[in-house]
Amino acid sequence: MLEIRDLCFRYSRHAPVLNGVDLTLNDGEIGILLGRNGSGKTTLFRLILGMEKPERGTMLLDGKDLSKCSRRERAKRIAFVPQTVQFGALTVEETVLMGRISRFGFAPGKEDRLVTERVLAEMRLLPLASRNVDALSGGERQKVAIARALAQEPGMLVFDEPTANLDLQNEQLILSEANRVAKERGIGILISLHDLNHALALGDRFFLLKDGTIRYTGGEEVFTEEIIRDVFDANVRIVTLEGKKHIINGGL
Repeated sequence: MLEIRDLCFRYSRHAPVLNGVDLTLNDGEIGILLGRNGSGKTTLFRLILGMEKPERGTMLLDGKDLSKCSRRERAKRIAFVPQTVQFGALTVEETVLMGRISRFGFAPGKEDRLVTERVLAEMRLLPLASRNVDALSGGERQKVAIARALAQEPGMLVFDEPTANLDLQNEQLILSEANRVAKERGIGILISLHDLNHALALGDRFFLLKDGTIRYTGGEEVFTEEIIRDVFDANVRIVTLEGKKHIINGGL
């Protein structure tokens, strides 16, 4: 479980970017972080990953204070899948094995290779194991990025706009994989998305960020026309089809 309480952060002498963020994400849940560009989503991720230090507040993962974890220890607990992934001239198998680097010393051992093979099979990447990652499609590369993160055997995954540069088919593929991983492995996944309908289809809990705080949190009940107007300054219509909410731009 991820528990964040009263998290505050500012860059140098600027106004606070985050000002009292509270967030709870249970194991096996997919939490979706939503907000306008510049609302602090990336900053929150950087704090969770240890790339920045908070001005105030606590971040606990399974009861462990993340501020007291070394970079190596945090890498064992939290895996990150960025929006744009640079792999270098490595095969798929080598890339996924590199996800174990926080767990092995000078060279990978038998256990590291067994975990790598298991993750490749789980992600249905074994047929591509010897291929160079740079030769793969965008969706395949994102799957490799997820596989590399899973090889860390983390307690939590963080995704930053994982579908931003993908076509519709690969968007659906990656969102489906994220859902499968959360449910089968029982780990929490925190994802930032810009597409509200994707968010509705994927998320268990939603965190809507505005003015440096989580303004709204909860299940799909937080998706109302009034709340979306408040957070995004956008007019929408919400319709229900076959029991599911859908958000349509251009509501009056």
